[in-house]
Amino acid sequence: MSKADSMLSILWLLRTGKRMTAKQLADELEIHVRTVYRYIDALCASGVPILADAGHNGGYSLPDNFADAPLFFNLDEQKALIHAAVFAKEAGYPFDEALDNAISKLKLYTNEEQLQRIQSHERGFDVIQSPANSSSKLILQELQIAVGDGHTLSMTYQKGNDKAPSQRLLNPYGLVFWKNRWYVVGYCHLRSEIRSFRVDRIQSVSRSPHRFQPPKDFSAGQFFLQKVLPDAERNELIAVRIQGKPQALQGLCEHWLFGRMLVERSEDEALFQLDEQAIRVYAPYFLLPYGRAIRVLEPKLLQERMVSVTTELLKHYQTF
Repeated sequence: MSKADSMLSILWLLRTGKRMTAKQLADELEIHVRTVYRYIDALCASGVPILADAGHNGGYSLPDNFADAPLFFNLDEQKALIHAAVFAKEAGYPFDEALDNAISKLKLYTNEEQLQRIQSHERGFDVIQSPANSSSKLILQELQIAVGDGHTLSMTYQKGNDKAPSQRLLNPYGLVFWKNRWYVVGYCHLRSEIRSFRVDRIQSVSRSPHRFQPPKDFSAGQFFLQKVLPDAERNELIAVRIQGKPQALQGLCEHWLFGRMLVERSEDEALFQLDEQAIRVYAPYFLLPYGRAIRVLEPKLLQERMVSVTTELLKHYQTF
């Protein structure tokens, strides 16, 4: 009997509700008692809540509520986990080997009918996006471990416009995957404030001897979005009205910036609210790919920025 089969057999025996000693388990499975101890340790390490009672009437058992919980995933749960794994790997999930092992085990402990149905649902389910940066894998692993364990990191970071990288200490509070890039959010000791950093610009990380506690109820995702999206409380928002073909407007309404700032929409017109910086810096470049399929009705500022950006592009290509 393989190790995995023996460990599952131990679970089935304990799941009957009886308290069993290591000797009884060894006799039942026809293995050495020291092997039972090793398998019990492995099960506990994997998260199985095995209770160990010493004394004359002692032995191993499972909590009463453990028997009420399903030990195996049903078909829909298995399918959902496998599909989620596809998304995670395409996003550059750093623990891909462990993920592959977990999915392999999931498929291993199914009957033939379930396996065939899982494989049929696995086929034809693809996620297409830009390839993840493989060089960031080890750094992502270190970041995630530091987030979970509360380790302060020493980080070498290369900002986009700086010639020389900077060295700084970082308390990593969380990782964010946004628009095909990984970001780490945490307290930067160099700037004495919470900041976000692109993981692909981190050249190296190493653990420092310091530990930290993240702020209570802090959300890295919410912090990141607050930095990206306009803040109605801090900035005065300007009405942006755009007319266009329904399909073009639908694509615009699904955009990460415009979609969140949509006020109202008709078949051929949409009203958004953006702050001045978004209108000057971001909006013209997001709108250019739509060409003549859309038309900016207001504000005048955005119309002028569209003309300015287009003129700059024209001059740029006329120089060749």
